[in-house]
Amino acid sequence: MAKTLRIGSLIEVNKPVPETVEGLRRLAEAGLDHAFASQIFDHDALTLLAVAGAQVPGIMLGTGVVPIYPRHPMVLAQQALTVQAATGNRLILGIGLSHQVVVENIWGLSYERPAAYMREYLASLLPLLRSEVVHSSGERVTTNAFMPIGIPAAEPPPVLVAALGDAMLKLAGTVADGTITWMTGAGTVESHIAPRIRAAAEAAGRPEPRVVVSLPVAITAEADRARVVEQINAELAIYPTLPSYKAMLDKEGAQGPADVAFIGDEESVAASIQKLAEGGATDFVAAPAGDAGERRRALALLSELARG
Repeated sequence: MAKTLRIGSLIEVNKPVPETVEGLRRLAEAGLDHAFASQIFDHDALTLLAVAGAQVPGIMLGTGVVPIYPRHPMVLAQQALTVQAATGNRLILGIGLSHQVVVENIWGLSYERPAAYMREYLASLLPLLRSEVVHSSGERVTTNAFMPIGIPAAEPPPVLVAALGDAMLKLAGTVADGTITWMTGAGTVESHIAPRIRAAAEAAGRPEPRVVVSLPVAITAEADRARVVEQINAELAIYPTLPSYKAMLDKEGAQGPADVAFIGDEESVAASIQKLAEGGATDFVAAPAGDAGERRRALALLSELARG
């Protein structure tokens, strides 16, 4: 590849915990750099990573992503540092706003000025993760910690902010360690995501941020492509209805999730992943799609790329 790209995969979060542990072990044995757990409506991602990661050494463990609204910064910091203690400091903490329909209709909370909310949240979370005493009073997020979080041997994890729009990318580059994206094609990563977050980090005197890109992957024969496209679009049909993801699909000129997925034989998918690296991505997290055989082929390719 043109530059170093860390290679990882999503783990299945809707399986019984022992199956998740075995799945994580397969990813670690394949030599992948990291495995990410999504926070949807199944297992709690951080708890799952603590349990599974404690049993599977070596591989980095990420959340993609934990929504911030239901958890006060101190609660999230305690959870994250507990995962660090349980796994030997292998956590990559991905956090995000979720979506208005979830925050307001499911949790009954306000989604007003989401970027400002994230800014106030990070003002508490980041020093809490560094075991600092925090007194932060915002309009909506207040933290008064009279003592630091005390979890022995736990180091502050890198924090990735799910950022797609200009305001969130500027915030992520200014104060966090990078971003993690979903439903954002290679062209949009190169033209929009990577340059904006890097410019913000440079202006703030921060290290170069991580740009973690997650997309569906299916290694399949050309004769089976239509089936895989239909499956991906059906399984991921919710995402084009969510404004933030719809905006990224529109930037890419994509009609649906399959249009930004990497679908094809090993050579073509490897070339697509290389294009991500050339466009500014530092990490790739595959969301395997297709039948069992196609998923096995995807893991074999990811293993080859990670080891290479």
